Amino acid sequence: MKYALVLGILLISTTSALANNVQDSEHAKKSLEIYRTIVGIPTVAGKGNVPKMAAYLADEFKQVGFREDDTQIIPSGETASLIVRYPTNGLSQKKPILLLGHMDVVSALAKDWERPPFELTQDDKNFYGRGSIDNKYGIAMLSSTFIRLKKQGFVPNRALYLVFSGDEETGMVTTRMLANERPELATAEFALNSDAGGGSLDANGNALTYKVQAAEKTYVSFELTLRNKGGHSSRPRPDNAIYELSTALLKIRDYHFPVRWTDMTRNFFRITGKQLGGELGGVMLAFAENPTDKQASDRLELESSYVGTTRTTCVTTMLQAGHAENALPQSATATVNCRIFPGVTVAEVKQSLQTVVDNDEIEFVTLGTPIESPVSELREDVMSAIAKAVHVRYPNLDIIPYMESGGTDGMHFRKAGIPTWAISSAFMDPNEMFAHGLNERLPIKAFYDGLDHWSIIIKELAGK
Repeated sequence: MKYALVLGILLISTTSALANNVQDSEHAKKSLEIYRTIVGIPTVAGKGNVPKMAAYLADEFKQVGFREDDTQIIPSGETASLIVRYPTNGLSQKKPILLLGHMDVVSALAKDWERPPFELTQDDKNFYGRGSIDNKYGIAMLSSTFIRLKKQGFVPNRALYLVFSGDEETGMVTTRMLANERPELATAEFALNSDAGGGSLDANGNALTYKVQAAEKTYVSFELTLRNKGGHSSRPRPDNAIYELSTALLKIRDYHFPVRWTDMTRNFFRITGKQLGGELGGVMLAFAENPTDKQASDRLELESSYVGTTRTTCVTTMLQAGHAENALPQSATATVNCRIFPGVTVAEVKQSLQTVVDNDEIEFVTLGTPIESPVSELREDVMSAIAKAVHVRYPNLDIIPYMESGGTDGMHFRKAGIPTWAISSAFMDPNEMFAHGLNERLPIKAFYDGLDHWSIIIKELAGK
């Protein structure tokens, strides 16, 4: 008994010492420095701070020997994008690899947060801050990896490009430009995206699976507007624009799009369900076996982490109505955001919503230019490199491709003909994922455990 106790104490002490050694390494310190600095720059739309962040990163690269002409900041209105080229040794005819991330973040109201959103803070478990996951974590890891490799004297056998967009969270104007208008990027063999994928942990911190994002749903928003003559608030009428639009939105809330699946999504649920176990795991296995099982699909629809894998989803995200507190509203407008399952068209979803609403007086406007992108078929060399990086941390862990329910820069590169896989270095509990939400966080353990992820993958794919 005493021996076991002493052995346990020694094991804890050794693990703690190893963790401290990792955190004290030069690479860890530089990664944290970059992470802390860029989280502290509020790169939200309308603030004009993305160029500031791009300039900071460009200076970091130049300090370790990247040439001026290998580091390009490309202005775009109030935002910007950043391209950093890691030159090849010229001994191979292999095409370049792109490494993707985005510098902008969604807005955050400080009054709603428990901690200041644009300052990297921490407790004994997590780092906190807007972008701590989405996607300044990815930017920090890719940037510090380039710096680390440069200091080590690493020379790749093919050109590597960091490709950081500046408005992924809004119009993706810089993303479209990078994917379609840069000749040096168009020659890439494939792209690896830091903005999705990664490992899943259960509530006890046990690794379940590592996911490789190989496809994304179409992202589209519709603006619904209802108008009438309005009038004085002392003379209410039954045709109030706000009430009528609210009725329509409640119908959208209650509508369930048809269940859909692919071989990839069924395999995802088959492996994840087996690993997860319990009631939810059983439901996943039932869905994988029979996607028409309504009880299984209805249960999965209750899980925010998985509903997007089973069907198209639409949700109201913004409202605007009225012009004075003592006047009847002359118009009411709502924004409905949809994530559309591959194979379903934007027009079909729009028609479904119009049918559900059943009100010809509501105007439907499709915002922006929706993008539909193909599935990126898996490559043996890429999957082997990913497996090596993942299995250093979690030996024999299942690595599975999946479809993202959200949207990333990857959709535009896939559309441009560049196969793209998202492979974040983070492992975390999906229920702790607060990207775009209050008190966004990343486990401290995930940060330090992921320090070697990108180095291993880059050396496997560009170092032999």
